Amino acid sequence: MRQLLLMSSVGCHLCDMAVEVLIGSLDPHQHQLDEVDIAYDDQLMERYALLIPVLVDEVSGAELRWPFDPETVGRFVAEL
Repeated sequence: MRQLLLMSSVGCHLCDMAVEVLIGSLDPHQHQLDEVDIAYDDQLMERYALLIPVLVDEVSGAELRWPFDPETVGRFVAEL
């Protein structure tokens, strides 16, 4: 199972949109998605504050930055 992280923050409307895209795009039997609120980690805030939402593959560190749609997500996970 592939572990994916969605870098986000509470109150981020783009992050809410990203969650909806990801729920409709990822196979729950092949991918586990965890949402990470960057507000609780200074390093994550420094790295992602202006970029969220960002989908991150936990193993490779590959990133998919917003905006993305189901097709883009599909290509991203196929390349992992």
